[in-house]
Amino acid sequence: MQPLQISILLFDAFSNMVLACLLEPLRVVRDQTGADIRWCILTDGNRTVSSSSGLSVSPEMRVRDAPSSELVIVIGGDAFRETESPGAIRDLDRLMKTSTVIAADTGAWVLARGGFLNGRKATLHWQLLEEYAEEFPEIAVLPDRYVQDGRFWTCGSASAAFDLMLQFIRTRFGAAVAFDAGAMFLHDNARRHGASYPDQALTQAVSPKLKRVVVLMSEALETPHPIPALARQSHVSERSLRRLFWSELQTTPGRYYLLLRLARARELLRYSDLAPDQIALRCGFANATTLMRSLRKNFATGILDGRQKGQ
Repeated sequence: MQPLQISILLFDAFSNMVLACLLEPLRVVRDQTGADIRWCILTDGNRTVSSSSGLSVSPEMRVRDAPSSELVIVIGGDAFRETESPGAIRDLDRLMKTSTVIAADTGAWVLARGGFLNGRKATLHWQLLEEYAEEFPEIAVLPDRYVQDGRFWTCGSASAAFDLMLQFIRTRFGAAVAFDAGAMFLHDNARRHGASYPDQALTQAVSPKLKRVVVLMSEALETPHPIPALARQSHVSERSLRRLFWSELQTTPGRYYLLLRLARARELLRYSDLAPDQIALRCGFANATTLMRSLRKNFATGILDGRQKGQ
């Protein structure tokens, strides 16, 4: 797989939360799979900028010296109305070129001011949607959580940025890797006591009907329910259930169920003292050999910690 080079351009009064929601899933992909993902931190005006909570960040290099990047992330801040300098526009133009671009928080405002989104669909923080539409009538402003139009992705809040990044990861690295990256940040304390869990999809704008199915799945990892039985318990036809998963999560119920079980197994392998055969049984697999084969098939490298590798 080709290396993924990323440039992250921060503007004054940027949100730490938005930055974390975009960067940390990529960091997990790098650490868990061994993918060659590199990033550099750049700033508006090549100067130290402060986040909205006062965290100071200095650039690693000047924008003009940044390496050619497949992905450019632009995170605007609370001072977005002041970002008007021709130098900033030139820097953006030089940096983005033909890259995929993610503009988060008020980043879409910064790009709009430079004319980069003319004739495109875009969104940004929900509090600014009406003002944005009035200020830039040449842009089709949508109230969606995130919007992709060609190589430009836009979003507003931190939670939307997280969902957007998971979708980017799904597109770039596959559904299994995206699942793993999302699940890493949505553990709850119940899981430490053996409870199962639904993954990151429950934080997204999914239907109550789909949530009910996922909860049923998460409550039966040791003895997985057949898909027809899940459909009956959910009071929908099997065909409707499959259509529901595909339309909302772009996967099948069986695939999603498998990923839930594997994610639970991975956590137990990393953090528990249970033997692999015990973990396999708890996650609905016949034995450790079957479990390990499925883990390697679906999650590639980075599956086992040092304890498991030594066994």
